[in-house]
Amino acid sequence: MPKAKGKTRRQKFGYSVNRKRLNRNARRKAAPRIECSHIRHAWDHSKSVRQNLAEMGLAMDPNKAVPLLRRKGKAMEVDRVERPKELVRKPYVLNDLETEASLPEKKDNTLSRDLIDYVRYMVENHREDYKAMARDEKNYYQDTPKQIRNKINVYKRFYPAEWQTFMESLQTSKMEVE
Repeated sequence: MPKAKGKTRRQKFGYSVNRKRLNRNARRKAAPRIECSHIRHAWDHSKSVRQNLAEMGLAMDPNKAVPLLRRKGKAMEVDRVERPKELVRKPYVLNDLETEASLPEKKDNTLSRDLIDYVRYMVENHREDYKAMARDEKNYYQDTPKQIRNKINVYKRFYPAEWQTFMESLQTSKMEVE
């Protein structure tokens, strides 16, 4: 719906606003969010990225951080100039990152309950006869024998201890039947 004529007012320039501070705050808000909480909390917005990372003991450019030794032209010991090591003012960031990296990786990937039940049912009824599994009425997705075999292998890989106990229980039930 169109606006009524004459209802919009012209914007006047705000002389009392500090433009430098306004732009700096806008730039800071527009800066990308640092995902790593350790680095984010130690970050100093008044310094450059290189300075911040150097204070934390991290490298901006990995190619310059670990110099490659050239094989062709070997420099004499006198010619080599040692760069002064940059002072690490925030070593706690590096220590926190190292401890976090040393923690064992958490396995968050699991199989669906339906797939587990499906595999157990198939193995219980058909053992290793994949063609019979493919013809089974519970094979709703019409998996081929190879697809069923792959699903069983995935189950074995995800839950090796559970698979072992399941196979042992099948062996005992088989012995009881005989």
